Amino acid sequence: MSQSPVKLIVGLGNPGEKYAKTRHNAGFLFLEHLCQHFGVSLKADKHCFGRSTKLVIADQEVRLLAPDTFMNLSGKAVNAAIKYYKIDMSEVLVAHDELDLDTGIARLKLSGGHGGNNGLRDIIQKCATKDFARLRIGIGHPGVGRDVSGYVLKQANKADQIEIDNAIAESLRVVDLIVRGDYPRAMNELHTNLAK
Repeated sequence: MSQSPVKLIVGLGNPGEKYAKTRHNAGFLFLEHLCQHFGVSLKADKHCFGRSTKLVIADQEVRLLAPDTFMNLSGKAVNAAIKYYKIDMSEVLVAHDELDLDTGIARLKLSGGHGGNNGLRDIIQKCATKDFARLRIGIGHPGVGRDVSGYVLKQANKADQIEIDNAIAESLRVVDLIVRGDYPRAMNELHTNLAK
């Protein structure tokens, strides 16, 4: 996959107060931190079934998107956004929760499957490609497969939430590099800083 500059950052999660602080909404939380950092706010966007805003990062205009569809229909919003704003999937970064990473670890990935994440699954299906960048925000694993649904839809305990917030803060430190498409350097800095 070519390493294109990023024009769209999508955070995955479920809309509504019921899900606002759950582990599954780590992607939304990343967007919240990004908005706070740059002093912008998300607003309803009828063109892409979600809330969006635009800002300038590393001298480049970037759009942020939080789908208002539920997680398993994220592809509907992403597909609408790339078509309306004329963005290629190689210019998209998707931030999402990751069961297969320890809580507090964040990793960048340039392509790949959905790994059981229904948001990624729908994006791959609706946008007909798996070649887009991901920011994987570790939330840990409950240890047993049947416990996953309840685990991701619950709030993290205080200690875990601090770890997740720290991972997001470290991710923000390399967002300029990500937007420029300098993934090797961004990965090196992020993966080194968060190594345990």
